[in-house]
Amino acid sequence: MDPTPKLSAKAKLSYALGAVGKDMVYMLSASYVLYYFQDLLGVNAIAMGVILMAARVFDAFNDPIMGVIVARTRTRWGKFRPWLLIGTLTNAVVLFLMFAAPPKLNAGGLVAYAAVFYILWGVTYTMMDIPYWSMIPAFTQGGREREGLTTLARTSAGVGSAIVTVFTMMLVPLLGSALAPQDAGARMIEIVGFKWFSLIVAVLFVIFTVLTCVNVKEKSTAGMETVSVGQMFKALVQNDQAMTVTITIVLINASIYITSNLVIYFFKYDFGTTGWNDAYVLFNMFGGAIQVLSMMILYPLLRRKLNSIQIFYLCLGMAVAGYAVLLILAFTSMTVVYLLFIPAFFIFAANGMLSVLTTVFLANTVDYGELKNKRRDESVIFSMQTFVVKLASGIAALVASVCLSINHLQSGTEVSEADKLVDWSLGVSQSAKAGLRFTMAVIPILGLLAAFIWFRKRYLLTDAKVAEIAAQVRARKEGKA
Repeated sequence: MDPTPKLSAKAKLSYALGAVGKDMVYMLSASYVLYYFQDLLGVNAIAMGVILMAARVFDAFNDPIMGVIVARTRTRWGKFRPWLLIGTLTNAVVLFLMFAAPPKLNAGGLVAYAAVFYILWGVTYTMMDIPYWSMIPAFTQGGREREGLTTLARTSAGVGSAIVTVFTMMLVPLLGSALAPQDAGARMIEIVGFKWFSLIVAVLFVIFTVLTCVNVKEKSTAGMETVSVGQMFKALVQNDQAMTVTITIVLINASIYITSNLVIYFFKYDFGTTGWNDAYVLFNMFGGAIQVLSMMILYPLLRRKLNSIQIFYLCLGMAVAGYAVLLILAFTSMTVVYLLFIPAFFIFAANGMLSVLTTVFLANTVDYGELKNKRRDESVIFSMQTFVVKLASGIAALVASVCLSINHLQSGTEVSEADKLVDWSLGVSQSAKAGLRFTMAVIPILGLLAAFIWFRKRYLLTDAKVAEIAAQVRARKEGKA
């Protein structure tokens, strides 16, 4: 008999809403913190890159330890939900403060402010992200059931990402215009707009997580073993499939995040028409819709004909093709944003499905590790997902910041504010534009090809193998019962 109760529709919906709020917060930080501090507040690009990367190095120690803390937690509400709620409340506060930096701080003060609050943001995000994803193996027994819940959560996370992708630069100017002083310039309007937009996102995040905690009842943790930090690292090293997936996630996400960090600069300084923000919003609306639809419709359709690994390879091919087309179009005389919908379709669709697939692959390694190491370490393994996703964003931000520094792309560096109100791309050299284009297209292609080679050589958990392992794990549990 299956010891794990089936989730109700209400519980599934509540869990999905948690993913929406969680990824709204993550996407706002991952895509706009560099732009906010570097382009709007004037923090040196390299300094920002170092801060973002250093925070990820800190996470290398913080995230796995948090996984152990979650595994050892015993409360009347379970081990996952208390940390999910605590992490959400603190992360929401830190998110707002991060995007509410006092513009009058001097250069050194802004660097310190960015460093403190970005590191705090990473710590508090870990506190809720690890227990959120760790709940998946606790609710499922592998195979289609687990894949269904993972697909729902990842699709919902994609919705959260898409909301922020579509609405950030639509609402930031509106909020800024309404709430900034009347004599505020274009840059101050954006600064004020980001402050209040981050508050809206933070409030929604808290509401959605509270619904998750109230309506999702986790599995009893009685009798489950805990591990020391030393045992944790040993378990991760011994679980070769978990390590294979985590490295794959780093390569894929770093590649895609490079583009998401730089695409706003591409529209502002390269595409550079008088309506660059409108074009950027339109591009993101299309891409966000494609990303969500790919998870909700395209992935299930492909899953009927292909196994998960075949779809994974197809997605990598789609993303590479999309970046190749983007690079070609970038070197043409672009004036119409609709042409960019062609590469956007392939890149965003692939990204949506890859986010589902990599989570499924990682969840599958929990059963594999339990069978191999005789211990179920879902919190430990999913702490690696939290870390590697943030590591990928740190790597991407560092690459993007070097690109911005080398190519001198920052508000106020080359032309006057009056000229930029007409066309932000005035004064940007062709070599700077070429450097931006190559960084946001060629480097991601290389990263995706590396992910393909690594994964193909090392990943062993086919659909049939996953079903076999799940059956063996159940048989072992029933034998001990």
